[in-house]
Amino acid sequence: MLHINDIQHRFYFVERAVRLAAQAASAEPQLPRELRDCLERLDKHTDNAREVLQTLDELRIRRLINDMDVLAERAKRICDYIPTLSAQIKSAVTHMRSQMQELKRDMSV
Repeated sequence: MLHINDIQHRFYFVERAVRLAAQAASAEPQLPRELRDCLERLDKHTDNAREVLQTLDELRIRRLINDMDVLAERAKRICDYIPTLSAQIKSAVTHMRSQMQELKRDMSV
């Protein structure tokens, strides 16, 4: 597993991507409820992540990253299947998903 400082640094990019996706979602008229739920849950996980990262509990950190990855993948799938969504939300979700994948890969979760 990466050193905690490396994880926190990588997580900064994930956090920023989640915030951008949430911001894009708030500007999206008629956003599907399932996508909004995924993004809200990711946002909440992001809020709790700093505390979890500070515990240095590898199991909790891995669980958090896995939970967030599942939500990011679900959000990406929703975007892929709904052609009427704006390019902004699709791009934000795709970027968020790629940041999650990079973090997960770096952690070898």
